[in-house]
Amino acid sequence: MITTDLAPGSPCWLDLGAPDVPAAAAFYGAVLGWEYESMGAGEDMDGGMFRKDGKIVAGLGRLTEEGARPAWMIYYSVTDADATTRAVERAGGTVRLAPRDLDDWGRMAQYSDPAGGQFAVWQAGKNSGFELADEPGSLTWAELYTRDAAAAKEFYGGVFDWWYSDMEMPGGGGAYTLITAPGLPEERMQGGLMEVREEDLALAGGRSYWHPVFAVADCDAAVAKVTENGGSVQMGPDDAEGVGRLAVCLDPANADFVVLAPAEG
Repeated sequence: MITTDLAPGSPCWLDLGAPDVPAAAAFYGAVLGWEYESMGAGEDMDGGMFRKDGKIVAGLGRLTEEGARPAWMIYYSVTDADATTRAVERAGGTVRLAPRDLDDWGRMAQYSDPAGGQFAVWQAGKNSGFELADEPGSLTWAELYTRDAAAAKEFYGGVFDWWYSDMEMPGGGGAYTLITAPGLPEERMQGGLMEVREEDLALAGGRSYWHPVFAVADCDAAVAKVTENGGSVQMGPDDAEGVGRLAVCLDPANADFVVLAPAEG
């Protein structure tokens, strides 16, 4: 489970790059019950924060990178963004955005893994990250789709010192790798990675990609809100034994995410 103690190597933040900030704010407000708090001025709403029950859960900004697709970016907590950057380079990754300070809030950097999967890190200053996790309307899991699970495990293990455990998926679907940050117990598993077919990576042009899983109280109700508000469903809703009921969704700009109503107990 993801918590807000934000231990090193665990997810601590996520933000969405969207071509239309007001439209994205309205969509996620309808689907996840989020309230948007603009940090810009005027109607353009260049960026801001999402809150759930008054607690910050994610960020939103205008997509400005030429050729980039609308997508969620997941940030992992680190104690030294510069040291992490060196580890990324040693492991064969690419630095997309070199470490930089955001006033006294903290220090951040963004990278791509060797297969193109984009992720980021956050070195806390006065701000540590999101204020709500593993509750309805907040991040509960982070998942990587990749063509080479072994290579992904080696890369991220070298960068974050994650440890892994593999489980067989139902129906002979292959192995699913569970991820836990270093020094944390097994119940603190925070995400997974899965080897997929090349055609399953079409959304990212054949590159690996991460997507967030948001907890919801009712998966079918959340899916109905997705479609009612201009989004679409790639898969589900389906029941996953021991996990819950989930669906893979796209927002109106085709940024992907998952909604999950966790299994009881």
